[in-house]
Amino acid sequence: MEGPAQTEVLDSGVLQLSSWWSHVEMGPPDPILGVTEAFKRDTNSKKMNLGVGAYRDDNGKPYVLNCVRKAEAMIASKKMDKEYLPIGGLADFTRASAELALGENSEVLKSGRYVTVQGISGTGSLRIGASFLQRFFKSSRDVYLPKPSWGNHTPIFRDAGLQLQAYRYYDPKTCSLDFSGAMDDISKIPEKSIILLHACAHNPTGVDPRQEQWKEIAALVKKRNLLVYFDMAYQGFASGDINRDAWAVRYFIDQGINVLISQSYAKNMGLYGERAGAFTMICSNAEEAKRVESQLKILIRPMYSNPPMNGARIASIILNTPDIRKEWLVEVKGMADRIISMRTQLVSNLKKEGSSHNWQHITDQIGMFCFTGLKPEQVEKLIKEFSIYLTKDGRISVAGVTSGNVGYLAHAIHQVTK
Repeated sequence: MEGPAQTEVLDSGVLQLSSWWSHVEMGPPDPILGVTEAFKRDTNSKKMNLGVGAYRDDNGKPYVLNCVRKAEAMIASKKMDKEYLPIGGLADFTRASAELALGENSEVLKSGRYVTVQGISGTGSLRIGASFLQRFFKSSRDVYLPKPSWGNHTPIFRDAGLQLQAYRYYDPKTCSLDFSGAMDDISKIPEKSIILLHACAHNPTGVDPRQEQWKEIAALVKKRNLLVYFDMAYQGFASGDINRDAWAVRYFIDQGINVLISQSYAKNMGLYGERAGAFTMICSNAEEAKRVESQLKILIRPMYSNPPMNGARIASIILNTPDIRKEWLVEVKGMADRIISMRTQLVSNLKKEGSSHNWQHITDQIGMFCFTGLKPEQVEKLIKEFSIYLTKDGRISVAGVTSGNVGYLAHAIHQVTK
């Protein structure tokens, strides 16, 4: 007999009700956090953690931007209160977020045919959009994700009640974009379905379409009448240029494609734990935007009522204070440049090791992550023999590579691939 009425007598003679939750199974460990836990247990002084998706400086340490410190000092000096934000978030933050994504001269901004609400970083912003689509998108419940896609995309959309489908994106043979496969699959997606695209620095592969390819994707998406949802978690962090990294989003809008956009300030401002993000919907006109906004607020209210303020205040000050914004643009370019440099140095060191493999994909890819092309058995060797920790699919966080350990990493990769 199972259930709350079941009892057992303890050694002490006390009668205890059985657990309500005896049927709950142990869930599988998170693949990324599992890598970090194994890394922490390792005692090798040369150990490397290439699993975590957070920026590190060239000493391998977490990095807080100077512009963030300045914004925090301004907040502290003003002795601001801790009252609730509105349901849609901090107005100065949402307005600046829309401008950052769309460009200050955007026709969408001028006409007011958009709505932006504050979300709980990228994950929470994606979920706001997914919940809206589940409730109001009438034609389809199918959302098409690139294969492979960021591990969190699947539960975000699935748990919101949408049906998951996939389209080809990455070619493991070439470690690059499977453009013909993607175009073939997209051409077969039923009309009025939802397609998710990464604006830049595709997670987990680091593989992005070229501008000419983006143009072809936009034309096909428009022809198929698909609803485009852009995940933009790395604006400025990919190339070091906020406008270049937003090019695809702005091009689609210029082509008359009304997109959805999720933004995060975790990477490009280092505000990981502050959970600052935004969700934007482009509408047909300002009146439609007002109706959409009213329903977004109704969705948000029972989820978390209103968003946290500190991260939004920091980001708002950075985006809206000219001298601090300039400093941020320099700092975000510095972070992007360091990662690009690590890619170049890794390939250079692999050549010095005598590797005969073509490692060009490491420098062709962009952003924090790199699909190395390493096979699961090679990854296993890296972990066991060299204490270099990464996920089984061969993805590394390039932010975990420094000028001090890039030589060791190249040596280890050469040893398991030669």
